[in-house]
Amino acid sequence: MTELTIPELSLVALVGCTGSGKSTFAHKHFPHTAIVSSDACRGIVSDDENDQTATDDAFALLHHIAGVRLRRGLRTVVDATNVQPHGRQELIRLAREHDVLPVAIVLDVPDRVCLERNTRRPERAHVGAHVVTRQQRDLRRSLRSLEREGFRRVYVLRGAEEIDAATVADEKLWNDRRELTGPFDVIGDVHGCRSELETLLEELGYALRRDETARPVDARHPDGRTAVFVGDLVDRGPDTPGVLRLVMGMVESGNALCVTGNHEFKLVRALDGRKVTIAHGLAESLAQLEQEDDEFRRAAHDFCRGLIGHYVLDGGDLVVAHAGLKQEYHGRASGRVRQFAMYGETTGETDEFGLPVRYPWAEDYRGRATVLYGHTPTTELRWVNNTLCLDTGAVFGGRLTALRYPERETVSVPAEQVWCEPARPLEDTTTSGGTTHRDPAVLDLDDVLGRRVVETRHLGRVSVQEENASAALEVMSRFAVDPRWLIYLPPTMSPCATADSEDLLEHPAQAFAYYRAEGVPTVVCQEKHMGSRAIAVVTRSATTARDRFGIEDGSTGALYTRTGRPFFDDPELIEAVLHHIRTAAEKSGLFEELGSDWFALDAELLPWSAKAIGLLRDQYAAVGAAARASLGAAAEIVAAAAARGQDVGELAARTTARHADADAFTTAYGRYCWPVSGLDGLRLAPFQLLAAEGVNYAVRDHEWHLSKLDALAAAGTGLFTETRRRIVHLSDPQSEAEATSWWTELTASGGEGMVVKPLEALTLGTATRSARPVQPGVKCRGPEYLRIIYGPEYLRPDQLRRLRSRGLGRKRSMALREYALGLESLDRFVAGEPLWRVHEAVFAVLALESEPVDPRL
Repeated sequence: MTELTIPELSLVALVGCTGSGKSTFAHKHFPHTAIVSSDACRGIVSDDENDQTATDDAFALLHHIAGVRLRRGLRTVVDATNVQPHGRQELIRLAREHDVLPVAIVLDVPDRVCLERNTRRPERAHVGAHVVTRQQRDLRRSLRSLEREGFRRVYVLRGAEEIDAATVADEKLWNDRRELTGPFDVIGDVHGCRSELETLLEELGYALRRDETARPVDARHPDGRTAVFVGDLVDRGPDTPGVLRLVMGMVESGNALCVTGNHEFKLVRALDGRKVTIAHGLAESLAQLEQEDDEFRRAAHDFCRGLIGHYVLDGGDLVVAHAGLKQEYHGRASGRVRQFAMYGETTGETDEFGLPVRYPWAEDYRGRATVLYGHTPTTELRWVNNTLCLDTGAVFGGRLTALRYPERETVSVPAEQVWCEPARPLEDTTTSGGTTHRDPAVLDLDDVLGRRVVETRHLGRVSVQEENASAALEVMSRFAVDPRWLIYLPPTMSPCATADSEDLLEHPAQAFAYYRAEGVPTVVCQEKHMGSRAIAVVTRSATTARDRFGIEDGSTGALYTRTGRPFFDDPELIEAVLHHIRTAAEKSGLFEELGSDWFALDAELLPWSAKAIGLLRDQYAAVGAAARASLGAAAEIVAAAAARGQDVGELAARTTARHADADAFTTAYGRYCWPVSGLDGLRLAPFQLLAAEGVNYAVRDHEWHLSKLDALAAAGTGLFTETRRRIVHLSDPQSEAEATSWWTELTASGGEGMVVKPLEALTLGTATRSARPVQPGVKCRGPEYLRIIYGPEYLRPDQLRRLRSRGLGRKRSMALREYALGLESLDRFVAGEPLWRVHEAVFAVLALESEPVDPRL
């Protein structure tokens, strides 16, 4: 039995003449979705798989499909004869273009077998013996040249028995270590500074192990952390062998990973006897290694030769490469990927010191993965688009630095002395290779315009259509608060499924049933306040606003609507509301408890009329007034007709009922309106702490949120309103019944209703095979509140029958996508990512609001 080891990401070319069994082999060993067949492509472009006049178009389609799959990181199997060099060269080109390994699997079957198989297939009747003979001749000529053409692996299976017995084993690329989730300590360029490395490892908590001569040969962290070295262990410093001995020991024992740097690459070439320029510290390394025995030199040589260009770790969320790596190169394998990982990308120019000017690739980086690298020494650490250079010039008298991942905490130790004078001054935080970095606070239209896909941690890829993005930009550019405050927009919320009751549209039973079906054990029912959604970002002082948010106008926070607009036109009124929240936070100790000088709240600001007075006056009040006036006049006319002896009993009853509905409609919206003068009359009902410095609190359970906000309300000055709630255990019918009774009481006394949420904020459902987050909350509104939404007479049986067919699928999808985007924007902000990354998710929430969804839901 022959085992063929095929890289998981590769282009596989099946090579063999017609009738050799390529299609059978492909479908036996690979998913049908991975196979791109020339015959199938010929059929697509001509409706006839045997139409040879369509061959050129068929192969153009085949190459396009293969290219798209490879770009998306999917292994692709090309089922075609591929016996001629020019056909294979196009496949080699595709593999190189997408930085994947090309593999050839040759099926070498005797002519008679191919001819016999073709005769058994009516669609191959046109394939004569001369065709098979010609293809076999081409195949024989090809066997000696496949590796020279560029195929990294060539498997030749001879005869039907060997083909049938062959098996295929998937092989991960050497750089694919996504199964390793850390935690990691990623360490910058060491350059022979052994003593500083020892100090840094001890500072990180590693215990050093030494040999009989007291030389460090390994280091282990008691908590199982793994050190990851970004390369350039060697050259320039005082003890390259000591650094290698320690790192080699850590890698061998599984306590460390290491990628190659350009200095290791050059050292290997020098040890191989290749012609290299002995400069940039290489002479010192060679001299130091000469003092070691042959066994150590061989081990060091083999270790450096075996280092790979980059690692993909933590499920794809972390990439480590010596000089960094563009998104399209992550997890790829080719010469140019390794070259980029070691050297970066240069502009082709040299600076005044004769050194290459490097292209600032990090400024254009838009990937989800955090990229950690070194290579270019800087004086200060600075995140650029989710990338960080950890080379802080230890060998030049700077510091040796590590980043704790996923904590994103940096640890540095100073150099003991200047071991080597740099060829040029170390770069500051605003330049890289002579090129100015893009200011992370400066927004670019390209970041939010056009059709885009936003990667979210909790829901994967969320698509934003171009027309929706344009609508969002229009709103933001004309009406939004200062974008530096805009760290989050709240998601829409779906109602529960339509009630079973004949006289209700919504009822808690459907909300409970939904979460029970998703495997949620406990929910919290929160009173739904009828006001306007408000996001409050509150800082402790104007100094915090300046230092954390870059705001220098003296404001101490922001209060904005769910579309990002300032909640009030009067900035002084906004500051007054923020002052009340800040005072309550000081009294309750919230700032100290959160360990932060700022926090963000999700809340409802009451009354509804405080923000929606125009909507009330123009839409609701006008309808109510017109209905009551017209129906009152109609009732008088009907009464006069009855006085004259006309039989108008049915009409009178209908008119009276409609007049009562109009009165109920006016009463319904009137409950949520009262006079407001400045702060007088305003009420704020916070229900979630969104974030504070370094922490996204939106994923905490709701009991935690409400307990913190209860304390805030208790310390307030009359502005706050508590959010009442009930905890419901979905396995307990009595618990559900009590919550339902509470809902009935709330709605009967004029309340809007309640929101039902999983007690654990971020909960994965079990109703489908893929574990996706469940709805973060569903609203269950009372019948009188829904009168405002659906109209005065919506409770009439004929109206209810029509409304019961409402579709909720699109609304639920929108709510879930916006929820994931909201969490993503908070994650990015608290992690210190640049503002454009935060706004990518924030803008996407607003863009989704432009999708066509029934606004009454």
